[in-house]
Amino acid sequence: MQHRTDRRALLAGAAATGLASLAPVAALAADSYADVKKAIAAGHAASIKRLQDWIALPSIAAENLNYPAGADYMKQLALDAGFQKAELVPSSGKPGVFATWDVGAKKTLGLYFMYDVKQFDPKEWESPPLEGRVLDRPGLGKVVMGRGAVNQKGPEATVLAALHALRAAGRKPPVNLVLVAEGEEEIASPNFHEIVTAPQVATALKKSVGVIIPFASQSPSTGAVTINLGAKGALEMELTVSGERWGRGPKGDIHSSEKARVDSPPWRLVAALSSLVSPDGNTVVIDGIPEMVRPLTARERELIAMTAAKTSEADAKARLGVQRWIDDMTWEQSLERLAAVPTVNIQGLIAGYTGPGGKTILPGKATAKVEIRMVPNMTKDDTVRKLRAHLDKRGFTDVEVKVTGGYGPTETPEDATLTKAQIAAYKRFGAEVTLYPRLAGSWPGVVFTGPPLNLPAGQFGLGYGNGAHAPNEIFLVESANPTKVAGMDEAALGFVDFLYQVAALG
Repeated sequence: MQHRTDRRALLAGAAATGLASLAPVAALAADSYADVKKAIAAGHAASIKRLQDWIALPSIAAENLNYPAGADYMKQLALDAGFQKAELVPSSGKPGVFATWDVGAKKTLGLYFMYDVKQFDPKEWESPPLEGRVLDRPGLGKVVMGRGAVNQKGPEATVLAALHALRAAGRKPPVNLVLVAEGEEEIASPNFHEIVTAPQVATALKKSVGVIIPFASQSPSTGAVTINLGAKGALEMELTVSGERWGRGPKGDIHSSEKARVDSPPWRLVAALSSLVSPDGNTVVIDGIPEMVRPLTARERELIAMTAAKTSEADAKARLGVQRWIDDMTWEQSLERLAAVPTVNIQGLIAGYTGPGGKTILPGKATAKVEIRMVPNMTKDDTVRKLRAHLDKRGFTDVEVKVTGGYGPTETPEDATLTKAQIAAYKRFGAEVTLYPRLAGSWPGVVFTGPPLNLPAGQFGLGYGNGAHAPNEIFLVESANPTKVAGMDEAALGFVDFLYQVAALG
């Protein structure tokens, strides 16, 4: 494989990027990382192999697959990268991993990893999802395809590649590092708070300037990046109607002809679900929720307008495989809605017969897997209470609500050291940067941004990937145009620079 890292001068100095105010680091010469760049290039094959080997070991919380093997593997990855100490941290669910690397620096940075991945069906993939094959993508470059390739093992493996390269170059990280990893992110982190609040973990994190989750953030067409100043919260649950609990309908499946005189649990579930949203499904109407939604501030609207002007609607639609937004709204309106509104989504419906052909039954039970995305002022527990009260008020007292995971939204200040370091590192790569109020996706960052830690938290990472939670998930490892979109080597060097920016900024 051809290494392209040296084709760009990542560090062009303060004058080239307009970052003169970041003098301690921005004044570095273009070859200040020459030794690290050389080490990254020398370790390129090993970095890809590390990612492929990790993909080959999927930890899937929903299936209880590869535990504690996944945690043990994560622990060893941390030790191999240079962390001096690493340990498993038990929880009521899957274990976490806690690792530290103390270099005696003035500043400490927290890193959040997840070692679990989503489920997969091999029949839906063009390449076996656990092989992590390197494939060509015309116009993009070489990618690794596999479950977890971009969510999150590719970006995390890139951070590990950066740390390996620092050691190979005879350097120490410019900041102390605290790593916390969990194995239940893909089931909405029901026990992660137990790991973070473990005394040894909380004590180490309190010393940090903030926490970063690795990301592959670049647009494939422009190379631009968007820094999210927060993220929506997520609440996952199952809503179930059964004839037995309802006291109406059958206790089990019966002949469908009986629908003439017997109530249907699936239809009751549909009615309960329909009460949660407007007729088109696009507006949450759960009692008390609309009043909780905080309007966008003038600054947030300004940031969204700038993001809309500098990002590609066509890219977004192509990535999602959609042609139109709801209500045929504009690109800017879609970005406002993406950041500002809560949602109720049906992930799946389970009832009766779903095999080939028909089967004339009236099912005795129906279940919906539902998620609610939460915005600021909403919390997990309060949202669950409001949902229960809403259903009960409408006579759906029999509808069982089983919460399987969740956490609230996050917010990080625009002027936080973490944010300023992200901006600096991205601009020094040459990527156009916009700020966006809130990631519509979710991660359990509220355990860092909320009490008792109250830390800034966000995502950082150059590079590109696609297909999270879907078939044919990919992560770019060798870019066809590394001066615009980073491959794994360029992204690793970008993370090294980010560490130095964190160390230098106030």
